[in-house]
Amino acid sequence: MDDAQHRSRFAFYEDTGPARDVIRIETRSRPTPGPGEVLVAIHRSGINPSDTKRRAGWASYKPRSPRMVLHADGAGVVAALGDGVATLRVGQRVWLWNAETEGQGTAADHCVVPAANAVPLPDAACFDVGACLGVPACTAHRAVFADGPVAGRSVLVQGGAGAVGAYAVQFARQAGAHVIATGSTPEKRALALELGAHAALDYRGPDAAASILAANGGRGVDRIIEVDLGENLALDIAVAGLNATIASYSSTRVREFNFPYYAIAPKGLNFRIVQGYCLPDEARAAAIADITAALESGSLRHRIGAVFPLERIVEAHEAAEQGDAGKVLLALR
Repeated sequence: MDDAQHRSRFAFYEDTGPARDVIRIETRSRPTPGPGEVLVAIHRSGINPSDTKRRAGWASYKPRSPRMVLHADGAGVVAALGDGVATLRVGQRVWLWNAETEGQGTAADHCVVPAANAVPLPDAACFDVGACLGVPACTAHRAVFADGPVAGRSVLVQGGAGAVGAYAVQFARQAGAHVIATGSTPEKRALALELGAHAALDYRGPDAAASILAANGGRGVDRIIEVDLGENLALDIAVAGLNATIASYSSTRVREFNFPYYAIAPKGLNFRIVQGYCLPDEARAAAIADITAALESGSLRHRIGAVFPLERIVEAHEAAEQGDAGKVLLALR
Protein backbone atom coordinates (compact mmCIF):
# COMPACT_ATOMS: atom_id res chain seq x y z
CA MET A 1 0.00 0.00 0.00
CA ASP A 2 1.54 3.33 -1.04
CA ASP A 3 1.64 6.47 1.10
CA ALA A 4 -1.47 7.94 -0.55
CA GLN A 5 -3.49 4.93 0.57
CA HIS A 6 -2.33 5.52 4.13
CA ARG A 7 -3.61 9.10 4.05
CA SER A 8 -7.00 10.06 5.46
CA ARG A 9 -9.03 13.21 4.84
CA PHE A 10 -10.45 15.15 7.77
CA ALA A 11 -12.40 18.39 8.27
CA PHE A 12 -11.57 20.61 11.23
CA TYR A 13 -11.46 24.12 12.65
CA GLU A 14 -8.96 25.88 14.89
CA ASP A 15 -10.88 29.12 15.45
CA THR A 16 -14.63 29.43 15.98
CA GLY A 17 -16.82 31.38 13.60
CA PRO A 18 -18.93 31.04 10.41
CA ALA A 19 -18.45 27.77 8.56
CA ARG A 20 -17.00 29.48 5.46
CA ASP A 21 -14.39 31.24 7.55
CA VAL A 22 -13.10 28.47 9.80
CA ILE A 23 -13.65 24.97 8.35
CA ARG A 24 -10.70 23.43 6.55
CA ILE A 25 -10.05 20.04 4.95
CA GLU A 26 -6.63 18.40 4.99
CA THR A 27 -5.14 14.92 4.90
CA ARG A 28 -3.22 13.14 7.63
CA SER A 29 -1.78 9.73 8.31
CA ARG A 30 -4.48 7.23 9.05
CA PRO A 31 -5.13 7.23 12.84
CA THR A 32 -4.10 4.21 14.88
CA PRO A 33 -6.38 2.87 17.63
CA GLY A 34 -4.89 2.60 21.10
CA PRO A 35 -5.77 0.15 23.86
CA GLY A 36 -9.53 -0.26 24.17
CA GLU A 37 -10.16 1.69 20.94
CA VAL A 38 -11.32 0.91 17.42
CA LEU A 39 -10.60 2.55 14.09
CA VAL A 40 -13.75 3.11 12.04
CA ALA A 41 -13.81 3.78 8.31
CA ILE A 42 -16.56 6.42 8.20
CA HIS A 43 -19.30 6.11 5.60
CA ARG A 44 -21.66 8.78 6.92
CA SER A 45 -21.08 11.69 9.32
CA GLY A 46 -24.08 13.36 10.95
CA ILE A 47 -24.35 17.07 11.75
CA ASN A 48 -26.14 18.13 14.93
CA PRO A 49 -27.04 21.63 16.18
CA SER A 50 -24.39 21.17 18.88
CA ASP A 51 -21.78 20.67 16.15
CA THR A 52 -22.66 23.93 14.41
CA LYS A 53 -22.99 25.81 17.70
CA ARG A 54 -19.59 24.66 18.94
CA ARG A 55 -18.00 25.58 15.63
CA ALA A 56 -19.77 28.96 15.67
CA GLY A 57 -18.49 29.74 19.17
CA TRP A 58 -21.52 29.41 21.42
CA ALA A 59 -20.31 29.88 24.99
CA SER A 60 -21.78 26.64 26.32
CA TYR A 61 -20.18 24.53 23.58
CA LYS A 62 -16.48 25.02 24.10
CA PRO A 63 -14.09 23.31 21.66
CA ARG A 64 -12.39 20.37 23.35
CA SER A 65 -9.15 20.69 21.43
CA PRO A 66 -7.10 23.40 19.66
CA ARG A 67 -7.80 21.52 16.42
CA MET A 68 -11.36 20.22 16.42
CA VAL A 69 -12.24 17.49 13.93
CA LEU A 70 -15.95 17.92 13.36
CA HIS A 71 -19.02 15.89 14.36
CA ALA A 72 -19.95 13.48 17.10
CA ASP A 73 -22.33 11.22 15.15
CA GLY A 74 -21.48 8.83 12.35
CA ALA A 75 -21.59 5.32 10.98
CA GLY A 76 -19.12 3.09 9.21
CA VAL A 77 -17.14 -0.13 9.34
CA VAL A 78 -14.58 -1.23 11.92
CA ALA A 79 -11.20 -1.19 10.16
CA ALA A 80 -8.79 -2.01 13.00
CA LEU A 81 -8.77 -2.88 16.70
CA GLY A 82 -6.64 -1.62 19.53
CA ASP A 83 -5.21 -3.92 22.18
CA GLY A 84 -7.79 -5.49 24.45
CA VAL A 85 -10.78 -5.08 22.15
CA ALA A 86 -12.64 -8.34 21.76
CA THR A 87 -16.30 -7.40 21.35
CA LEU A 88 -16.08 -5.81 17.89
CA ARG A 89 -14.72 -7.45 14.75
CA VAL A 90 -12.92 -5.94 11.83
CA GLY A 91 -15.53 -5.47 9.11
CA GLN A 92 -18.42 -4.96 11.52
CA ARG A 93 -20.89 -2.17 10.70
CA VAL A 94 -21.29 0.30 13.59
CA TRP A 95 -22.85 3.60 14.58
CA LEU A 96 -20.94 6.03 16.77
CA TRP A 97 -21.76 8.26 19.71
CA ASN A 98 -19.55 10.95 21.25
CA ALA A 99 -16.95 10.50 18.52
CA GLU A 100 -15.90 14.16 18.68
CA THR A 101 -12.98 14.01 21.07
CA GLU A 102 -9.53 15.52 21.03
CA GLY A 103 -8.17 15.15 17.52
CA GLN A 104 -11.08 12.97 16.39
CA GLY A 105 -14.58 13.39 14.90
CA THR A 106 -16.57 11.69 12.15
CA ALA A 107 -16.03 14.34 9.45
CA ALA A 108 -13.08 12.23 8.36
CA ASP A 109 -12.28 9.14 6.35
CA HIS A 110 -11.25 7.40 9.57
CA CYS A 111 -12.07 8.00 13.22
CA VAL A 112 -10.75 6.41 16.41
CA VAL A 113 -13.21 5.97 19.29
CA PRO A 114 -13.42 3.89 22.47
CA ALA A 115 -14.83 0.48 21.57
CA ALA A 116 -17.93 1.12 23.68
CA ASN A 117 -18.76 4.15 21.52
CA ALA A 118 -19.00 1.99 18.40
CA VAL A 119 -22.36 0.19 18.52
CA PRO A 120 -23.16 -2.67 16.13
CA LEU A 121 -25.53 -1.44 13.40
CA PRO A 122 -28.21 -4.02 12.55
CA ASP A 123 -28.28 -5.23 8.96
CA ALA A 124 -31.73 -3.70 8.49
CA ALA A 125 -30.36 -0.17 9.03
CA CYS A 126 -28.31 1.74 6.46
CA PHE A 127 -25.36 3.99 7.26
CA ASP A 128 -27.55 7.08 6.78
CA VAL A 129 -29.73 5.88 9.66
CA GLY A 130 -26.71 5.01 11.79
CA ALA A 131 -25.41 8.58 11.53
CA CYS A 132 -28.68 9.90 13.00
CA LEU A 133 -28.64 8.07 16.31
CA GLY A 134 -25.86 9.24 18.62
CA VAL A 135 -27.26 12.59 19.73
CA PRO A 136 -30.91 12.80 18.56
CA ALA A 137 -32.15 9.29 19.35
CA CYS A 138 -30.22 8.90 22.61
CA THR A 139 -31.30 12.37 23.78
CA ALA A 140 -34.92 11.64 22.95
CA HIS A 141 -34.83 8.31 24.77
CA ARG A 142 -33.44 9.93 27.91
CA ALA A 143 -35.93 12.80 27.79
CA VAL A 144 -38.89 10.42 27.49
CA PHE A 145 -37.85 7.75 30.01
CA ALA A 146 -35.60 9.49 32.56
CA ASP A 147 -38.46 9.81 35.04
CA GLY A 148 -39.91 6.34 34.65
CA PRO A 149 -42.28 4.49 32.32
CA VAL A 150 -44.74 6.53 30.27
CA ALA A 151 -47.38 3.85 29.67
CA GLY A 152 -50.77 5.33 30.48
CA ARG A 153 -49.31 8.84 30.87
CA SER A 154 -49.61 11.92 28.71
CA VAL A 155 -46.52 13.28 26.99
CA LEU A 156 -46.27 16.65 25.24
CA VAL A 157 -43.44 16.86 22.70
CA GLN A 158 -42.67 20.44 21.79
CA GLY A 159 -41.27 20.44 18.26
CA GLY A 160 -42.49 16.94 17.46
CA ALA A 161 -41.09 16.97 13.91
CA GLY A 162 -37.55 17.98 14.90
CA ALA A 163 -34.51 15.73 15.02
CA VAL A 164 -34.96 14.86 18.71
CA GLY A 165 -38.70 15.47 18.85
CA ALA A 166 -39.46 12.99 16.06
CA TYR A 167 -37.75 10.22 18.00
CA ALA A 168 -39.41 11.34 21.24
CA VAL A 169 -42.86 11.08 19.65
CA GLN A 170 -42.11 7.56 18.48
CA PHE A 171 -40.55 6.32 21.72
CA ALA A 172 -43.41 7.71 23.80
CA ARG A 173 -46.17 6.38 21.55
CA GLN A 174 -44.61 2.94 21.24
CA ALA A 175 -44.25 2.81 25.03
CA GLY A 176 -47.97 3.37 25.54
CA ALA A 177 -48.22 7.11 26.19
CA HIS A 178 -50.90 9.50 25.00
CA VAL A 179 -48.74 11.77 22.84
CA ILE A 180 -49.45 15.39 21.97
CA ALA A 181 -46.98 17.14 19.68
CA THR A 182 -46.57 20.72 18.58
CA GLY A 183 -45.21 22.14 15.35
CA SER A 184 -44.95 25.55 13.73
CA THR A 185 -46.31 24.59 10.30
CA PRO A 186 -49.07 22.33 8.98
CA GLU A 187 -46.41 20.14 7.37
CA LYS A 188 -44.58 19.61 10.66
CA ARG A 189 -47.79 18.84 12.47
CA ALA A 190 -48.76 16.34 9.78
CA LEU A 191 -45.40 14.62 10.15
CA ALA A 192 -45.80 14.40 13.93
CA LEU A 193 -49.14 12.67 13.40
CA GLU A 194 -47.55 10.25 10.94
CA LEU A 195 -44.90 9.45 13.54
CA GLY A 196 -47.57 8.47 16.05
CA ALA A 197 -48.75 11.59 17.90
CA HIS A 198 -52.43 11.42 18.87
CA ALA A 199 -52.72 15.18 18.31
CA ALA A 200 -50.47 17.81 16.74
CA LEU A 201 -51.07 21.48 17.46
CA ASP A 202 -49.67 24.94 16.73
CA TYR A 203 -47.84 26.12 19.86
CA ARG A 204 -47.82 29.77 18.75
CA GLY A 205 -51.55 30.46 18.69
CA PRO A 206 -53.35 32.44 21.42
CA ASP A 207 -55.37 29.34 22.32
CA ALA A 208 -52.40 26.95 22.33
CA ALA A 209 -52.71 26.08 26.04
CA ALA A 210 -56.45 25.46 25.78
CA SER A 211 -55.93 23.29 22.69
CA ILE A 212 -53.26 21.18 24.39
CA LEU A 213 -55.39 20.69 27.50
CA ALA A 214 -58.39 19.78 25.36
CA ALA A 215 -56.30 17.21 23.50
CA ASN A 216 -55.53 15.67 26.90
CA GLY A 217 -59.13 15.46 28.00
CA GLY A 218 -58.96 18.75 29.90
CA ARG A 219 -56.18 17.55 32.21
CA GLY A 220 -52.62 18.80 32.58
CA VAL A 221 -49.97 16.69 30.91
CA ASP A 222 -47.62 14.41 32.84
CA ARG A 223 -44.39 14.88 30.87
CA ILE A 224 -43.16 17.63 28.57
CA ILE A 225 -40.25 17.10 26.18
CA GLU A 226 -38.96 20.61 25.48
CA VAL A 227 -36.93 21.82 22.50
CA ASP A 228 -36.78 25.50 23.53
CA LEU A 229 -37.32 25.97 27.25
CA GLY A 230 -36.96 29.74 27.46
CA GLU A 231 -39.27 30.33 24.52
CA ASN A 232 -41.97 27.91 25.67
CA LEU A 233 -41.74 28.07 29.47
CA ALA A 234 -44.98 29.98 29.99
CA LEU A 235 -46.90 27.53 27.81
CA ASP A 236 -45.28 24.54 29.51
CA ILE A 237 -46.29 25.83 32.95
CA ALA A 238 -49.83 26.47 31.77
CA VAL A 239 -50.39 22.93 30.45
CA ALA A 240 -48.36 20.92 32.96
CA GLY A 241 -50.26 18.78 35.45
CA LEU A 242 -49.50 18.40 39.14
CA ASN A 243 -45.97 17.06 39.73
CA ALA A 244 -45.29 16.97 36.01
CA THR A 245 -41.75 16.88 34.64
CA ILE A 246 -40.41 19.23 31.97
CA ALA A 247 -37.39 17.60 30.31
CA SER A 248 -35.54 20.15 28.19
CA TYR A 249 -32.67 19.44 25.83
CA SER A 250 -32.28 22.93 24.35
CA SER A 251 -33.13 26.62 24.72
CA THR A 252 -31.87 28.15 21.51
CA ARG A 253 -34.06 31.23 20.99
CA VAL A 254 -34.05 32.40 24.61
CA ARG A 255 -30.78 31.37 26.23
CA GLU A 256 -31.32 33.09 29.59
CA PHE A 257 -34.63 33.79 31.30
CA ASN A 258 -36.26 34.39 34.67
CA PHE A 259 -37.44 31.41 36.70
CA PRO A 260 -41.06 32.13 37.74
CA TYR A 261 -40.96 30.22 40.98
CA TYR A 262 -44.44 31.10 42.20
CA ALA A 263 -46.02 30.03 38.94
CA ILE A 264 -44.19 26.69 39.18
CA ALA A 265 -44.39 25.88 42.87
CA PRO A 266 -48.17 25.39 43.17
CA LYS A 267 -47.96 22.52 40.69
CA GLY A 268 -44.82 20.98 42.19
CA LEU A 269 -43.22 20.87 38.76
CA ASN A 270 -39.92 19.11 38.14
CA PHE A 271 -37.29 20.26 35.66
CA ARG A 272 -34.75 18.01 34.01
CA ILE A 273 -31.98 19.17 31.69
CA VAL A 274 -31.06 16.44 29.22
CA GLN A 275 -27.64 16.58 27.59
CA GLY A 276 -27.07 13.83 25.07
CA TYR A 277 -23.28 14.04 25.37
CA CYS A 278 -23.17 13.15 29.07
CA LEU A 279 -25.89 10.59 29.71
CA PRO A 280 -25.44 8.39 32.78
CA ASP A 281 -24.00 5.00 31.84
CA GLU A 282 -27.20 3.15 32.65
CA ALA A 283 -29.26 5.60 30.60
CA ARG A 284 -26.91 5.25 27.62
CA ALA A 285 -27.11 1.46 27.85
CA ALA A 286 -30.90 1.54 28.00
CA ALA A 287 -31.08 3.87 25.01
CA ILE A 288 -28.72 1.71 22.96
CA ALA A 289 -30.68 -1.44 23.80
CA ASP A 290 -34.02 0.08 22.81
CA ILE A 291 -32.61 1.74 19.68
CA THR A 292 -31.05 -1.55 18.59
CA ALA A 293 -34.32 -3.40 19.07
CA ALA A 294 -36.20 -0.72 17.12
CA LEU A 295 -33.68 -0.85 14.27
CA GLU A 296 -33.95 -4.62 14.11
CA SER A 297 -37.74 -4.48 13.98
CA GLY A 298 -37.90 -1.47 11.65
CA SER A 299 -40.20 0.37 14.04
CA LEU A 300 -38.40 3.74 13.95
CA ARG A 301 -38.63 6.37 11.23
CA HIS A 302 -35.70 8.70 10.65
CA ARG A 303 -35.69 12.32 9.42
CA ILE A 304 -32.81 12.36 6.96
CA GLY A 305 -32.26 15.52 4.95
CA ALA A 306 -29.57 16.36 2.41
CA VAL A 307 -26.38 14.33 1.98
CA PHE A 308 -23.23 16.21 0.95
CA PRO A 309 -19.73 14.98 0.07
CA LEU A 310 -16.99 15.93 2.49
CA GLU A 311 -15.71 18.55 0.05
CA ARG A 312 -18.98 20.45 0.50
CA ILE A 313 -18.96 20.42 4.30
CA VAL A 314 -19.35 24.21 4.45
CA GLU A 315 -22.61 23.97 2.50
CA ALA A 316 -23.66 21.10 4.71
CA HIS A 317 -23.14 23.18 7.85
CA GLU A 318 -25.06 26.08 6.35
CA ALA A 319 -27.92 23.74 5.42
CA ALA A 320 -27.93 22.28 8.94
CA GLU A 321 -28.09 25.77 10.44
CA GLN A 322 -31.21 26.51 8.39
CA GLY A 323 -32.94 23.62 10.19
CA ASP A 324 -36.25 21.91 9.48
CA ALA A 325 -35.01 19.74 6.60
CA GLY A 326 -34.03 16.65 8.54
CA LYS A 327 -30.57 15.58 9.64
CA VAL A 328 -27.86 16.72 7.26
CA LEU A 329 -25.18 14.13 6.52
CA LEU A 330 -21.76 13.91 4.93
CA ALA A 331 -20.93 11.00 2.64
CA LEU A 332 -17.32 9.87 3.06
CA ARG A 333 -17.65 6.73 0.91
